Amino acid sequence: MNSLKILTVRGIDIRLHPTFPLILLWAGLQFGLAGGSWASAVFGVLAVTALFVLVTLHELGHSFAAQHYGVPVKQIVLTPIGGVAQLDHIPEKPIQEFVIAIAGPAVNFMIAIMMGMAVWGFGIEISNPLFALSIGGLSWAALFSYVFVYNIFLALFNLLPAFPMDGGRVLRALLAMRLDYVRATDIAAAIGRGLAVLMGIYGLFNGGIFLVLIAVFIFTGAAQEAHMVRLRGTLRGYRVHQAFSPSVYRLTPYSNLQQAVNLMLSSGQSNFPVCQGDELVGFVSQPQLMMALRTRGPHTWVNMIMQRNVQPVSPLADLYEVQQRLDREGVDALPVVSGDGRFLGIITRQNMNDLRRLVTVAPNSLPKVQSA
Repeated sequence: MNSLKILTVRGIDIRLHPTFPLILLWAGLQFGLAGGSWASAVFGVLAVTALFVLVTLHELGHSFAAQHYGVPVKQIVLTPIGGVAQLDHIPEKPIQEFVIAIAGPAVNFMIAIMMGMAVWGFGIEISNPLFALSIGGLSWAALFSYVFVYNIFLALFNLLPAFPMDGGRVLRALLAMRLDYVRATDIAAAIGRGLAVLMGIYGLFNGGIFLVLIAVFIFTGAAQEAHMVRLRGTLRGYRVHQAFSPSVYRLTPYSNLQQAVNLMLSSGQSNFPVCQGDELVGFVSQPQLMMALRTRGPHTWVNMIMQRNVQPVSPLADLYEVQQRLDREGVDALPVVSGDGRFLGIITRQNMNDLRRLVTVAPNSLPKVQSA
């Protein structure tokens, strides 16, 4: 399902997930039933809308910190259980991850300070937000109180050491200052899964359906992050020349798409280098090939659709870094070129998966290469 873009801030699209209206509907029903009036329902919708404004500012805090370190931010998506800033990647330098993780809660604390100054300056009376559901009519003071208290709750809740929440990422960054990154991730993820189980049990026995959903999100997110970091970690120290495919089919700029399809069907190769002699001049991925077949036809020359600016990798490049690049760019293969510009082959996800399986079964079968 496609999300709806509502605005762009510093090149970052802020989008609403298609299910987002459900949280507003829930808020209107819950507050309306509790207060027994339309005014209470409107209060609920306004309160939750204001909270999601705070969530957006929270995610922008992460995003601006990431941009400061040169990490591209794809978008921010608001869902019924919160917001997610989709960063291109998480820096492995602990101090950078620490700053990016802490920036979101820091925004909420700054907002709390400003709202506290407004309370002091304008004499606004803060009421207990736990009684907001029983409010029978709209009240600016009640709405302000609700947002003020839950803004602080949002910051504190996100600082729980439950990876992959902000507190879990802060914990991993602090651990990674002393431990290996993979080990730090494992510890943070284990704590996150443990807290998620406790949170889910509490929500299950107290009717907190959203708390259960958040617990499921934390548990699965922690497990996935630990798994991916562990997988990538097994590649560290191995080089491209130990895993790449040197014997691959090549296309020329004047090959047509039908020829590429025939090669793909007969060989199983799905990504094709485009060469003139031993010089790499372009690259065609399977998605590009399928798209061009549909829009241009099988007799189209490859040079009309090939990617010309693809950055090849060196045979001495670390496979861990290559894996990160594949993840960032969302591709399955990259060309391998020697220092003198000669095309050597391609490195694929499948190549790296094969190497992982090999070193898992026989750790001493393939030596790691020490950095110069």
